[in-house]
Amino acid sequence: MTDLWLISVPLDKTSSNSVEKLKRTLSKTNLASCCKFSIPDLKVGILDSLLSMSDDLSKLDTLTERAKGDHGMNQRAALSPLTAYLKSLRVDLMSYVTKFQWDKAKYPTALPLSSLADIINKEVSQVETELKSRAAAYNSVKTSLQSLEHKLDGNMQTRSLNDIVRKEDLVVSEYLTTLLVVVTRGSYLQWERTYESLSEFVVPRSSRKLYEDGEAGVFSVTLFKRAVCEFKAKAQESKFTVREYGFDLEEKKQQEMKQLSVHKKEQYGIFVCWLKVHFSEVFIAWIHLKGLRVFVESVLRYGLPVNYQALLLQTDRKRSKKVREELDSLFMHLDPTATASKTDVSCDIPGLCQQEYFSYICFHINTNVLEIS
Repeated sequence: MTDLWLISVPLDKTSSNSVEKLKRTLSKTNLASCCKFSIPDLKVGILDSLLSMSDDLSKLDTLTERAKGDHGMNQRAALSPLTAYLKSLRVDLMSYVTKFQWDKAKYPTALPLSSLADIINKEVSQVETELKSRAAAYNSVKTSLQSLEHKLDGNMQTRSLNDIVRKEDLVVSEYLTTLLVVVTRGSYLQWERTYESLSEFVVPRSSRKLYEDGEAGVFSVTLFKRAVCEFKAKAQESKFTVREYGFDLEEKKQQEMKQLSVHKKEQYGIFVCWLKVHFSEVFIAWIHLKGLRVFVESVLRYGLPVNYQALLLQTDRKRSKKVREELDSLFMHLDPTATASKTDVSCDIPGLCQQEYFSYICFHINTNVLEIS
């Protein structure tokens, strides 16, 4: 399991020396890899707007990560054959983060920070809305197919009888017809004794057991067509179930199932292609959002003129604790009161009050969605 941390420290002499020491230590101990995370010069604006932006960006970060997570769940759980794709995607997106370059065409640096946040918000919201719509469409077809399959493969009351009933089992003439009746196993004797008396127009000794499972059997019975309604009513009173059956009706159900199966495959293919494209888009927007947050928090924490350095640390989750201890030791001078265990810090500046407060700025980049078990 991989941990990605995006940290920011001021470019004063002490901190710069600490950064160089950090790089040497990580290289020597193999605790983590460290690379520069390039964030362009953005428009600072006024302090009040930065305070507001800090809070807004935090909320947008949560929204974007949820959308990214929704994509991942759809790809890994609902669409498990995408495992190979996710493996390759993980490599591509990890490489994207470690070699991050700001997309100035999509997120122009001349725009105010609020406008950049609006672009990301609109992009993510549109994708999330479309994701729900596409997922609902796919799941609707999938559910309909599963329901029909369950009926056709279910108990004697609903399952398909095409593999049970042969044409020679049915009598169909101008006056006679054959009905199929579901009888529970405990009622076989009752059926044999009473079926001829359910109507005076039942053909004597015409009943035959065609099939049975652990719960019930299917019996045929021949009678005059004029007595069908009477027979059904009497059968129901005796807890016997007359199945509506016809080769045309069964063929129609089978055809419906085939059409749903084809439709499901089509929807699946469209959904997979859409997910591949938009998962990457949301991830890229999310990383730009992280960059925005680092910029805003760096200005709020370290002041003007803008003078900070952003670094990306990549480590194995088992080594995270040691890496954190190293960071705390090297950058304690930025805020001696901060400790890694210090949570729920009371503070009036939204951006500075993260779930965990450190002497340096730190944002976690959640890679769980890219981990392949």
